[in-house]
Amino acid sequence: MKRLTYLLVSVIVFSSLPPSFAQDFREVIAMKIVQVRKENATLMRYYTWNSRTELTDNGEVKDIRIEMISYGPDGQMQRVLLNDIKSPLPRGFLRRAIAEKERQKVEDYLTGLRGLLDQYTLPTAGKVLDFVSQAKISPSDASGLLYLNGNNVVVPGDTFSLWVEATTLQTSKIEVETFFQGDIVVVTSTSKRLPNGPTYMAYTDVTIAVKQLRLQIHNYDYSPIPPPLSIQERQLSPSIQEMEIKSPASPPAAKAAPGSPSLQTVEQKLRDLKALFDQGLITQSDYDAKKAQILQGL
Repeated sequence: MKRLTYLLVSVIVFSSLPPSFAQDFREVIAMKIVQVRKENATLMRYYTWNSRTELTDNGEVKDIRIEMISYGPDGQMQRVLLNDIKSPLPRGFLRRAIAEKERQKVEDYLTGLRGLLDQYTLPTAGKVLDFVSQAKISPSDASGLLYLNGNNVVVPGDTFSLWVEATTLQTSKIEVETFFQGDIVVVTSTSKRLPNGPTYMAYTDVTIAVKQLRLQIHNYDYSPIPPPLSIQERQLSPSIQEMEIKSPASPPAAKAAPGSPSLQTVEQKLRDLKALFDQGLITQSDYDAKKAQILQGL
């Protein structure tokens, strides 16, 4: 941290550094940003949250969509639609058909635009390094933010601005001015930090003035979820510990008649095991193996 702080302070005299030292400085900044973003992304997997997307066309709200977002076991983002309120279509067959066609055109346009804007997240370490290596880096301001600005980042003539916290290099704000299908697109995204947790994109505003389109995204209601523990790290519950003590190597007990205490004990173990699985505390393979082990003792 001391080394990083020293390097950040040296931005003040950055323009006077020899080219080789200046490039080394940029690489340190880029790699630190990559590391911080990776750690932040890992922490985000242990949260679920809601996302509200509002589409405005020519000053009229056309669609409000609310989704619950989380990460699956494979690390991929999952979206569950909670509500989708679209503006009503006009009456009359012809007018309705025209409105449906226009709505589809807008949805197709925004789908393509989303693919372009995803590139401005600088999704790989190489993209981050490419941007930082050519960006203009300004000293941190009174609010403790470091400012990086570059052009031609994704498409010719675009402008990409990034504000990061000078001490942690966590992203604080992003501004983009780019082009899509000949239209000027302006994007502003601001981040917030969860208490004792990661930073997240709280508000994103996308404006296409020539089409009078505006897309606003608000992420909120972040709730932590227990991180999945590996088999090595998993702390067995008392019921599982009891199962482990009575291993298959123990002398098998004689089968008990229905309704006997031993069958009741097995039934309780199966109930406890199922409860652990339903709570996500053990995996499917753990559940199947332990269930088979319990049934073998019958």
